[in-house]
Amino acid sequence: MISSFTINTQKIRSFSRWTRKPWAVFSSLRSIIKISVLSLTISLVAHDGFSQSKTDTVRKMPADNEVDLDEFVVTAQRSPVLQSELLRMVSIIPSAKIDQAQTVGVAGILEHTPGVDIRQRGAFGMQSDISIRGGTFDQTLILLNGVNITDPQTGHHNLNLPVDPLSVDKIEVLRGPAARIFGPNAFNGAINIITDNIDKHELKATISCGQNGYGMGSLSYSVPYKNLRYHIGFNGITSSGYTENTDFTNLNFFQRALFPINKLDFDIQAGYTSRAFGANAFYTPRFPEQFETTNSSFASLAISPQGRLRLKGLVYYRRHNDRFELFRHKAPEWYKGHNYHMTDVAGATLNWLIAGKSSRTNLGLDYRYEQIYSTVLGDTIKDLKPVPLEDSVMFNRFYNRNSFSVMAEHSATYGRFSFSAGMLVNANPALEHGVSIYPGIDLGYKVIEMVNWFASVNRTLRLPTFTDLFYNSPTNIGNRDLKPEEAVTLESGLKYSVKNMSIEFAVFHRNGRNMIDWVRFSAEEKWKSLNLTNVDITGIEINAAYVPVNIRQSFVRSVTFGYSYMLANKVSEGFTSLYVLDLLKHKVDLSLSHKITGKSGVDWNISVQDRNGGYQPYKDDTWLPEVPYETAVFMNARGWYDYRFMRFFVDINNLLDTRVMDHANVEQPGLWAIAGIKIKINNESILVPQRSEIK
Repeated sequence: MISSFTINTQKIRSFSRWTRKPWAVFSSLRSIIKISVLSLTISLVAHDGFSQSKTDTVRKMPADNEVDLDEFVVTAQRSPVLQSELLRMVSIIPSAKIDQAQTVGVAGILEHTPGVDIRQRGAFGMQSDISIRGGTFDQTLILLNGVNITDPQTGHHNLNLPVDPLSVDKIEVLRGPAARIFGPNAFNGAINIITDNIDKHELKATISCGQNGYGMGSLSYSVPYKNLRYHIGFNGITSSGYTENTDFTNLNFFQRALFPINKLDFDIQAGYTSRAFGANAFYTPRFPEQFETTNSSFASLAISPQGRLRLKGLVYYRRHNDRFELFRHKAPEWYKGHNYHMTDVAGATLNWLIAGKSSRTNLGLDYRYEQIYSTVLGDTIKDLKPVPLEDSVMFNRFYNRNSFSVMAEHSATYGRFSFSAGMLVNANPALEHGVSIYPGIDLGYKVIEMVNWFASVNRTLRLPTFTDLFYNSPTNIGNRDLKPEEAVTLESGLKYSVKNMSIEFAVFHRNGRNMIDWVRFSAEEKWKSLNLTNVDITGIEINAAYVPVNIRQSFVRSVTFGYSYMLANKVSEGFTSLYVLDLLKHKVDLSLSHKITGKSGVDWNISVQDRNGGYQPYKDDTWLPEVPYETAVFMNARGWYDYRFMRFFVDINNLLDTRVMDHANVEQPGLWAIAGIKIKINNESILVPQRSEIK
């Protein structure tokens, strides 16, 4: 069965049912064909872009099995299932929505995603903390094309990514625990950032400038040549800052190549990012003249055999350097020097998929090694190590850990009923008994053709970061004896979907044990890293999306709405919580895109945020009483005009000039205007969202 609709004079046909037939028939249709299956882009499987690029896409699905197809390619579990049978809450931010985003950087794009909390220090994500469903920024796993790039030093660095939105094709957000899928530290969810589809020849560029000395330039190029598919991207952004000591500079480089050799498919990617920014009161208001520079390099290699054997192997490496200056300018006599950290992560994974007629089984192995050389984090060492690019500065501390995981998952569909069950067995010296098991099960039932019910129970864990364990400073005391965080989460909900509208509802309860937080007791001066005995969170989520059937003739291009409510069972009595209890109690997100003329329009994003907890001002060498966070309303707007392959745009961030304080008394920027031009050249229509991409 084939349904079709027309966009920008090109007919797009969406197949809702098919059987295994030769793909050569598509060439006779002379149309854009959208065929979507659930690809394996998690850390133990082949990367998303490569799996889609193969001619024989059918080999991902069980042989001789007629299936229903949805419009999305998503990542949610260890073996491929149809989106309509997906048993988890997954948000997908496609390229069309990324093009509409008014903010710079991945953090700004994620800010309006249901269940996601972005707390930015400074502007445009120079340092951003990301959490899901009331968790902390250390509880979210970050993947780049399926490769785990989470930083073990601190979650503050998790979004130090080598890619900018110009190189991103889509972002997938799995909400809820995912340890059995992705391994340790996918405590409250996982985010997979997928770079451009490199099956087509495409050049993209953006240049913009704005208030506060802001300037940005990006360039990306994708080219398929014979059996090689290659993508390269560059990005630079700078600003003099919106207030004292908030200037920044950020540079990114990323490249990816996909090619076959002797019946093996290779996927190689590498990237580099560097940042330097004034960290005005980022970590403590006692000493606001802070400054930080970071750089990170990353590379991975994925190999998979062609043919029926569905075996995927992956190796990866990441290095992150961090220089933190508590005093950017004049330091007091007692100051011993800046903090230096060099973190290395190396890993290897192997996954084997066994597909039957109505079931799938995944078996996986994962090894991950993490280490840090530092001047403040880790155990004291005798053999000092020079700090790269620094004269007469030596690392005098070191710490390492490794973990090995065995994963198994089985998924099956029987008529209207679907299930997926699996477990992770993790061996790690940081665990109380050295080995622990983290099982989970997801259930689904098709109530009617358009309505699906789902439920899940999952156990998960999160290891302490190196900062949690060791960070000691004039204002902080680390804790070498911290236990890993653990939780059991129950979830249930309904999904309703038709061709141009979708609605999702979910309710969840997380029972957390040994939650890690930095707390300060009223009679003390320093923050301490401690395990809070139990922190339970109950929440609900409601999400809806609509896009007109005939988008070319409609004034409205798309509308999305999200609401989340969360309640924690614990309050900060006698102490101040820095992270765990400052969750978003209420969050409302509304996005609207509409036309002005056939070639121009406006995109709006509105977010209402009501946060628990508060912050403690520091004045005249004294901590003042805690000030509760106020409800904040943020509005961003983008006006745009398309001319041939160019888009001219004006962005106004924080249109209402809302003034809010974030972590440690960090005041966020007010209204910020930016203007620029975006260029996109390929053999398809440009910058027009497809109905299937916005659902």
